[in-house]
Amino acid sequence: MKKLTLAAIGCGNRTQIYLALAARQPERYQIVAAADPDPERVAIVRHLSRNPDFVSFATADDILAQPQLADVMIIGTQDNYHYAPCRQALEQGYDILLEKPIAQTPAQVIDLEQQAARLGRRVLVCHVLRYTPFYRKVKAIVDSGVLGEMVSLNAVEGVGDWHQAHSYVRGKWAISEQATPMIVAKSCHDMDIIAWLFDRPCHSLSSWGGLTYFTAANAPADAPLRCTDGCPHTSTCPYDAALYLTKHRRWLDYIYNNPASTSDEAIRTWLIASPWSRCVYRCDNTAVDHQVVNMQFQGGATATFTMTAFGWGRDIEIFGTRARLWGGASCRSHAGADIIVEEHATGERVSYTIPHEESGHGGGDAGLVDALYTEMTRDDTSALRSSIAVSVASHVMAFAAETARQTGQTVDLTNFYNASANKQK
Repeated sequence: MKKLTLAAIGCGNRTQIYLALAARQPERYQIVAAADPDPERVAIVRHLSRNPDFVSFATADDILAQPQLADVMIIGTQDNYHYAPCRQALEQGYDILLEKPIAQTPAQVIDLEQQAARLGRRVLVCHVLRYTPFYRKVKAIVDSGVLGEMVSLNAVEGVGDWHQAHSYVRGKWAISEQATPMIVAKSCHDMDIIAWLFDRPCHSLSSWGGLTYFTAANAPADAPLRCTDGCPHTSTCPYDAALYLTKHRRWLDYIYNNPASTSDEAIRTWLIASPWSRCVYRCDNTAVDHQVVNMQFQGGATATFTMTAFGWGRDIEIFGTRARLWGGASCRSHAGADIIVEEHATGERVSYTIPHEESGHGGGDAGLVDALYTEMTRDDTSALRSSIAVSVASHVMAFAAETARQTGQTVDLTNFYNASANKQK
């Protein structure tokens, strides 16, 4: 078996997860190089590689100035720095594993799709939910015909209030104008799953939502700008920064290098000056904390999607002409099964329990890395499960949803795609 060589631009949490999983399959993968301005992050990847010939770089420009170093380049940078390094890596001959979202604007997304096609490169987008046992089973049920024809779908993503506060109030995705809108940054996964299940074009959509709770209007009058500045609500506030050292310690993995090997005192000192000690009601965040999207697909089928900071886990309902499917977090909680299919005519129910997966995103991270080798070495490139050619449709849906939310108007997807494509030209 020929090893697939991997290099990376951006060595943050997502890249580290993928490369750690790849390192467990040394017969398939060899990690050869990485670039990141943070030398500690590059050192973590070097350690994962177990490769004495591993090469380190400080920037994307540095690694891309070299002759092609690997078969696949992983782009794991922040949202606003996917497009440029991905386009340059395509030109240099790399196939790409691209963290979502594909790019910061729909015009850039479409351009990368077109460049990949022009150059004959494979670009696999990290839509990890497609690789989870749960959504693979949902897709198999839909494709089996047991539901009949899909008529409508409801999906919900409960982001979780701490996750919202960590990532979209205090964190790197808090200011949509500097990253991507919430519906793109967080929920392009969900838009992708909806598009995948329908497997037909979305014709139009509308959307509403906004930032309601994490605002100055809801701040206690005596709350300081930082939790660490002697806030009198420390013992009662569910978003107090001190919780990073106790209840929410796992979240340090996303923002601090090697927290497990660092003393609490050192982390506390770091927190005092970090964005993650700011009062959640007094930040500069613009990301919405709730949004709903209504979609109409070819043939008249409809879907609704709700993203909310004030719920936990993902839920899905699919209403077919023969049966109804219910699955996800609430199904597990209330019915003890991951998926239930109920036939209209007889009322007969079939329940499915999905094996628990230890890796992130319900097994999706491991599923993606397991599939990466096959996807990058197969002769037929038309069937790549989350190729950029497939993923562009749901990204355009997500960007169009943000336009619909901001304007209050229904957006025609064909017109939106064409206008976005023309902008890049």
